[in-house]
Amino acid sequence: MQDFYAERFEREMGCTEAEWLMWLPRAIGDHHWKQQADAAGVRIGDGALGLKWQASPPRVIGLISIPVLKVSFRFAGVDEQARHAFMKRFDLYMQRGGG
Repeated sequence: MQDFYAERFEREMGCTEAEWLMWLPRAIGDHHWKQQADAAGVRIGDGALGLKWQASPPRVIGLISIPVLKVSFRFAGVDEQARHAFMKRFDLYMQRGGG
């Protein structure tokens, strides 16, 4: 888990779009959100988070193939403390595997 979350950043998630969409509502928690094609908007207090994602070719290591979903995070009007609180829950929920 990070100590600081910038207003804009990108990540590669090791999941399919179907898995992402299954996990997303629980990761967002009680925040109001709306899904669009390959995107979602989340209300955080008086601000918002825009999420956009795109499937990428899988990462192949030997005989193992790991799906890759590129996700961009764009906060607007969300202060550092609120971003951290939101992302702390989000990251804990999205964490899979051994840590």
